[in-house]
Amino acid sequence: MAAPDPHIHVESGVVRRNAAVRELMASTFGLAGDLPSHVTTGCGTRVPYAMTSPRPESVTCLACREHARQAHLRFAEEVARLGGMPGSTITRGQAEQAAEQHRELAARYSGGEDRPDGGD
Repeated sequence: MAAPDPHIHVESGVVRRNAAVRELMASTFGLAGDLPSHVTTGCGTRVPYAMTSPRPESVTCLACREHARQAHLRFAEEVARLGGMPGSTITRGQAEQAAEQHRELAARYSGGEDRPDGGD
């Protein structure tokens, strides 16, 4: 039997943040879905949900940190691009603000190296 994994991981769909969706549904409609007992992580393993965290500072699995960093950077670019499209439901300013939040999260997953100022 393999030893238990001591690392804290990030869910593979880190940008979607399923926990945030569940919280929104619960607060809006009074519906509370069951949490999954196990989830697939950014590094491709399945772990108990309790061994995951959406907070960059809590994630100790290096492969999951890199997965989350890349996912947030891709999403930031997608949001920024959509904000500039004709017929978009969000303004260019709103899109850039959301994109910047995801870039900051990406920088936190990498220890601040993604920011030109070093994250300070």
